[in-house]
Amino acid sequence: MPRKSADITRSKTARKSPADAVRVPAPGEGKRGEEGYLGYLLRQAHAAVRLTMERTLADLGVTSPQFAVLTMLKAYPGLSGADVARLTFLTPQTVGVIIRNLERDGAIEMTPHPVHGRIQQWTLTPRGTKLLTACRERVIALEKRLARNLDGDAETMVRRWLAGIAADLQEDQDEA
Repeated sequence: MPRKSADITRSKTARKSPADAVRVPAPGEGKRGEEGYLGYLLRQAHAAVRLTMERTLADLGVTSPQFAVLTMLKAYPGLSGADVARLTFLTPQTVGVIIRNLERDGAIEMTPHPVHGRIQQWTLTPRGTKLLTACRERVIALEKRLARNLDGDAETMVRRWLAGIAADLQEDQDEA
């Protein structure tokens, strides 16, 4: 078997000038803009929203995942940790840590399930409700920023579209 020539197997060490370097496109440009895949654009938008939310809530001592847990417990009191994990798209392990921390801080409390004693149900305490209210004020401002270029009909359409994607793709999961 013939050996590969040295010029194929050895890497070239020619130096490139800074002008030759590839420029990473900014959000909204190239594949990070209207030319991009929808899934990538959704993920890019989610990452930007999450980072902004983290910064917005930081001085309250609340992370984005903690805010999600508090929000779901306000909307659906008495959820189990497993239910919270499913609703917040977090792992059960992550939710376990969040729940322990929120309970330690007095924001949530556990009550045993009335029928299944091993299931722990979680609810907000008055302290947790107050904390969520403070977080919500900031997140509402962020949501207004997200929707600032949408009229009411367009915002409704975007919400319907996003919820529809989740419902449609969940059906695929349920059939598998």
